[in-house]
Amino acid sequence: MSEAAYLKVARDIREQVSSGQLKPGDQLPSFAALCEQYDVSNTVIRAAMLILKAEGLIDGRQGKGVYIADPLPGAPR
Repeated sequence: MSEAAYLKVARDIREQVSSGQLKPGDQLPSFAALCEQYDVSNTVIRAAMLILKAEGLIDGRQGKGVYIADPLPGAPR
């Protein structure tokens, strides 16, 4: 059984943060751009964002977008 699409998206974004490709404070692409990048629906991106938000990895700002949390969870202050 293959991994659900929303889990793949969440894992990929996590890996980009771990590798330093995405840094605290960086803005993620729009939902539409992420849908196109991963070739998935808005529902899949929304589910991935909910997981990452619950983990404290991202921070959504009303009308501003979604950003990598600053500081990252577990990072020294």
